[in-house]
Amino acid sequence: MSKNQGFPNPHEIPTIPGTEGWERMYPYYYTFTTADKEMETHENNLLWFYDGLHYPQPMYPFDLIWDEAWYVALSQNNSRIFSIPASMGIDHRIINGYIYIAPVSIEDPAIIGPRVEEFMKRAGYYYENWDELYEKWKVKVTDIIKTVEGIEFDQLPELEKESVVTEGKGMSSGFELVRRYNELINYGLEAWQYHFEFLNLAYASYVILADFCKKLFPGMEDRTLAKMVGGVDVILFKPDENLRNLAKLAMELGLNEKIRQCEKLDDALSALSESDTGKEWLKAFEDAKYPWFYMSTGTGWYHDHWTWFDRIEIPFGAIKNYIEMLEKGESVERPIEQIIETKERLVEEYTNLITTEEDRATFQKLLGVSQTCFPYLEDHNFYIEHWFHGVFWEKIRALSKIFVSHNFFDDVEDIWYLNRYELEQALYDLVTSWATGVKPRGPSYWPQEIEWRKGVIEKFREFSPPPALGATPETITEPFTIMLWGITTDSMNQWLEAGTTDSGDVSELKGYAASPGVAEGKARVVRSPDDIVLLQEGEILVASTTSPSWTPVFNRIGAAITDVGGIMSHAAIVCREYGLPAVVGTGFGTKAIKTGQIIKVDGDKGTVTIIK
Repeated sequence: MSKNQGFPNPHEIPTIPGTEGWERMYPYYYTFTTADKEMETHENNLLWFYDGLHYPQPMYPFDLIWDEAWYVALSQNNSRIFSIPASMGIDHRIINGYIYIAPVSIEDPAIIGPRVEEFMKRAGYYYENWDELYEKWKVKVTDIIKTVEGIEFDQLPELEKESVVTEGKGMSSGFELVRRYNELINYGLEAWQYHFEFLNLAYASYVILADFCKKLFPGMEDRTLAKMVGGVDVILFKPDENLRNLAKLAMELGLNEKIRQCEKLDDALSALSESDTGKEWLKAFEDAKYPWFYMSTGTGWYHDHWTWFDRIEIPFGAIKNYIEMLEKGESVERPIEQIIETKERLVEEYTNLITTEEDRATFQKLLGVSQTCFPYLEDHNFYIEHWFHGVFWEKIRALSKIFVSHNFFDDVEDIWYLNRYELEQALYDLVTSWATGVKPRGPSYWPQEIEWRKGVIEKFREFSPPPALGATPETITEPFTIMLWGITTDSMNQWLEAGTTDSGDVSELKGYAASPGVAEGKARVVRSPDDIVLLQEGEILVASTTSPSWTPVFNRIGAAITDVGGIMSHAAIVCREYGLPAVVGTGFGTKAIKTGQIIKVDGDKGTVTIIK
C-alpha cells in the first residue's frame, strides 16, 4: 500500500500560544515524539484521524481514563485474544487536547494466514455460544456496577475510632481511602475490558456477512444490508420507552394537562401528590428511574455529560413533549413494525436470488449470526458508557469533596484537571499529611496549576482539529475504521480537497447514506448536550456525532447529519431504528452548515445540500 504525506505532518502541528507545556497534563505516551526515530517513522507512516466520534471536545486530563481503557481493550481483543486476521489494534495520540487515532493493520499474508485459523476457532466459539456468554456478561458488568455503587469515600478522622485498636484492625482510614480510589480506577478499567469482550466480534460478524454479500450480490449497497440486521429491541431504547409510557399513563389517568402545564418537575410533584391518580403516576415515575435515568445527556465519555438523575428536567421535558404529541393524535412509537417488515422483505428477496444451496445456507448462517450479535452494538452503551460511567463520575465527585475540605481544590469540579496518576499522587500527599500532621504540598501546588490548566482547555476549544494527519494510503481497507468512523478512500479525498475549510462557501456535502429518506428544513447545529433543548420541531440536527441518549428528540426532528461516523456508528443505527433520514461522516457538517439555514438531507444518496 503506497502512501503520501497528503495531510499535515503530525509532528509539525503548532502549539497554541499560551498553552506551552500542555503535554504535562497527559501521560507521556500520548504525545507525538521526535526523540525516538523508530517511533517517529512509525507515526509518520500512519494515517491519524481525529476521533470526533467519541471526543468532540478537548480532553480533560482525568476524563482521558476511558480513552486509555479502550486503547488497550480494543487492541488486545484484536491482536492477542481473538486474533483478528488483518488488524492489531488502534494507536492513540493527543494534539492540542484532541484525540487522534490510527488503525494498526497487518498486510503480510504470511502472518495473516495463521491468524485466520485462530480467529475462526476462537470467534466461532463465541458465535456458537453467544446468548449464553452474553447473559454471563450482563451479570459480570452489573456486579461491577453494584460494587462501585457501594464504594464510599469518607472524610479522614481527627482520631481513629477506638475499635481500630480493640478489634486489631491494623490499618487506617487513610490507607482505606487510597485503596478505595485504586479499586474504583481498577473497576473502571475492568468494565472496559468487558466492553470489548463482544464488541469487535459483533462488528466482525457484520464485516464477514458484508464481504460475502458483496461478492454474491455485486452492487449491493451498505444500507440495504444494514436494514437486514436492524429492527431489534435493544436495551438502549428502554429509557426513552419509559418516558413514552409515562406520557401514555398521564393520558390514561387524565393528568396530561396538569403535567404539561407544570414548568418544573417540582411543580408537578406538588400538584400530583394531592390526588390518588397523581400519586399513581408519581410512583410509576419513581419506578422508571433506576437504572434508566443513568442515561447520559451526551455520550457519557465526559464528566460533564450529566445523567438524567443530575438533570431531571430533561426527561421531564421529554415526557411533556410526548404528551403534546399524544394530545395532537400523533404517534410516539418507534416505527418498529415497518422496519421489521422491510427487513423480512429484503431477506426474502435476496434469498430468492441465490442460485446454489451452499450459498443459500452460508447466507442464512452468516445473517443469523450477525442478527444475533447486532443488539450488543447498542446495548453495551447503556451498561458501560451510561450506567457505569454515571455511577463512576458520582464517586469521583465524592472523593473531590475531601480534597476541597483540605484546600487542595477550590471547587469539586477542579478534580477533572488532574489525570488519574496525578490524582493518586495528590491523594497520597493528603494521606501522608494526615498521618504525620505535617502540612501537605497540594494546597500550594494544585490550585494554581489547575487555574493554568483551565486556561489551556479553554484555548484548546478555539483550535479546529484537522480531520486527519500523516500519510494518506492509496486505499483504506480496515473494516472497523470504515464501518464505525466512516473513514474511506473517498472521504479522505474529500477532506484533502476541502482542506480545513470553515466552509461558508460549500453548498453540498457528501457522506454515508446511513438511513434512507429525504428531508428538508432548518438546520440546528448542536455542539454540546446542552444545545439539545434548543431543537425545534421539524429542524434538522447537525452535530459532530449524535448520542443514543438524544432519542427523546428524534420524534421531533426531520433528519440528522454528523461530521463523523460510518454505516454502523451509533448515529446511523439509531436513525435507522427511528426511521429518520441521516447522512453521517460528512467531515465538515458542523463547519459548513449554520443554524437557521435551509438544508436538504438525502439519506438515499448520502448528500446534504445547503439551499439558503
